[in-house]
Amino acid sequence: MTDTEIEITADLVRCLLREQHPDLAGLAVREVAGGWGNQMWRLGEELAVRVQRRDPTPELQLKERRWLPVLAPRLPLPVPTPVRFGEPSERFPQHWTVMTWVPGEPLDHGSISRGDHAADTLAGFLRALHVAAPADAPIAAGFRTRPGNCADSFETFFQAVAPDDLAADVRAVWDDAVAAPAWEGPPVWVHGDLHPANVVVSDGTLAGIVDFGDMFAGDPAWDLSAAWVLLPAGTAPRFFDGYAHADGAAVRRARGLAAMKSLFLMLMGQNGDRGLPGGKPHWGPAGRAALDRVLKGV
Repeated sequence: MTDTEIEITADLVRCLLREQHPDLAGLAVREVAGGWGNQMWRLGEELAVRVQRRDPTPELQLKERRWLPVLAPRLPLPVPTPVRFGEPSERFPQHWTVMTWVPGEPLDHGSISRGDHAADTLAGFLRALHVAAPADAPIAAGFRTRPGNCADSFETFFQAVAPDDLAADVRAVWDDAVAAPAWEGPPVWVHGDLHPANVVVSDGTLAGIVDFGDMFAGDPAWDLSAAWVLLPAGTAPRFFDGYAHADGAAVRRARGLAAMKSLFLMLMGQNGDRGLPGGKPHWGPAGRAALDRVLKGV
């Protein structure tokens, strides 16, 4: 099934609630803009319904169901926590989950004006998240094991959008990340997909982290790349001082991964400008600004 075969509407969400969680069916249902593999619907003031859409399997939702209740109580920022499960049915043969709503505005539609506060907040959040994961946690595999395994993706993004005048510098940052020693510590919990659409801001600073479908146990450098992808210019050194657990190799890997993520954001912006499916026009400027921060190292 594709997302075009069954249109997900407020009426459909309300019907699914009536069938499986009737005590919630009377709450207001409002669509939330954005989303990729899953579509979000606001449910009342304190809940949201996360509906499987483009994701070919329910794996990401099932992972959130299993692990977010374990992680959420010890994290210093709000994260969406599953409260009810929606199972595939004749009406809608996909998974959906009722989760707590994280108040704030997605960073790709907002901004950070309190840079030092945001750097301290992100450092504290990642210190709390990056602890040794249990043996049954989802383990990093394939391209997430080290930057060198992302070479094909990097090349695709690089060839598509790397500015000619910056190409050599971008390549140097990436090559340095690939050459950096690999993570040798125990696998730690990693969000895995920190970019401007997956964090929310309020009052000029970070206010919550969302979309944990890509979480895994592995190298924290994947999240440390957020120092450049999310935070304003000049705050990366403060972030790393506050995080306090990143050695030189981790910073090198993180910087290269940030370069790759910046190029990805730029490509999604380019696709949006061209009207291609899934494109995000407003991601282009955010990606270019992040790339500038990466190359300056601040």
